[in-house]
Amino acid sequence: MLDTQIKTIEEIKKALQTEKATIVYFTSPKCNVCKTLRPKVMELMREEFPEMGRYFVDISETLDVPAQYSVFTAPTIIVFLEGREFSRKSRAMSPAQLADEVRRPYDIMMS
Repeated sequence: MLDTQIKTIEEIKKALQTEKATIVYFTSPKCNVCKTLRPKVMELMREEFPEMGRYFVDISETLDVPAQYSVFTAPTIIVFLEGREFSRKSRAMSPAQLADEVRRPYDIMMS
């Protein structure tokens, strides 16, 4: 499963309704942290949580999706479990720490 770009509210709502676990990475082309962090985060999520949907939103192209989820800066990562926001990280973050936070509830949901 590849990282998919979300451009509309309908796309994100559909993903949240159809997947048990979803990560949405809010990024911007001007965000240097995003250029380094996003590949690391998404690769870790792909390895650790293979059934988790992985999406990204370019906040410079899509204004209504970040507004809907109160995202005001890049990078912001939101993890949804069963369609509800479980974790939100912005700016400086550790991909490993995010994985540790998600691991137990993800394993319970997928077992």
